[in-house]
Amino acid sequence: MPAHDDSSVSFLARIRALLDQLPPTEQRLGRFILDFPGELASYSASELAALVGVSNASVTRFVQRLGYASYEEARRHARDQRSAGSPLYLAPRPAGTSGGGLAAHAQAAHDNIAATLRGIADAQLDAIAQAMVQARAVWFLGFRNNRNFAAYLRWQLAQVLPRTQVLPGPGETLAEYAVDIAAGDVLVVFALRRSPAVAAAFARHAAQAGAQVVFVTEPSSAEGAGARWVLHCHTAAPGPLDSHVAPMLLCELLATRALQAAGAAGRQRLAGVEAAHAALGELRTAPRGDAAEP
Repeated sequence: MPAHDDSSVSFLARIRALLDQLPPTEQRLGRFILDFPGELASYSASELAALVGVSNASVTRFVQRLGYASYEEARRHARDQRSAGSPLYLAPRPAGTSGGGLAAHAQAAHDNIAATLRGIADAQLDAIAQAMVQARAVWFLGFRNNRNFAAYLRWQLAQVLPRTQVLPGPGETLAEYAVDIAAGDVLVVFALRRSPAVAAAFARHAAQAGAQVVFVTEPSSAEGAGARWVLHCHTAAPGPLDSHVAPMLLCELLATRALQAAGAAGRQRLAGVEAAHAALGELRTAPRGDAAEP
């Protein structure tokens, strides 16, 4: 860790704090890294010096001014922050890179799906589906990008399950729901990379209250949040943004299994929803699949 022993200060925050005080050569180096911070994690000191057009000695002085004992120490700190998933650390330089072409993205999606499904058993999906169908209430939680997965899965399941809700609603807090979650409930938490810590904290609270918790996270996470089921989704991508193909497929699988597990009661509710759609004239009809719309 850095010589001044404050690893909580991010690598980029150190540069911003000192940039105006640096000599011109080191300012050039600092501005380059601020634009492309992932480069420090990827290159040796000599490679970075050549890339920016400064001397090796300038790179050494630069990292020491930031409070690191060596370039390798600074590089490790930058690599740790890159591993946390910030798009800024993953963004490629414009010259000589495209962030992955169509084939690269398609291959990444294929690999993520295959790796995710290898870690999930059919029996797990069936058990989760049965638990949701039999639950007093099914709650869904996710922050940032994870909110999209929580809302999508809840929307699919609301067609066959009577009590479903995404937490928290606009202007609400999780504490306002903490008193309602109890034994007999199921909580599905999406906590993929860069999710706030409160998601795991709430999952632990729900588990302690007797609810069955499904915790969806990335493979590198050691967090289990006391959940009965921990599912890992792979999200690697050739560009700076995570691939979310695998978590969306997981939502589809869980919704399909729950619909099947809901049996006659689920079909009756779904029929009622469809009848209401027809009566209200809310939806336009269109062929399913790849057929072109008129």
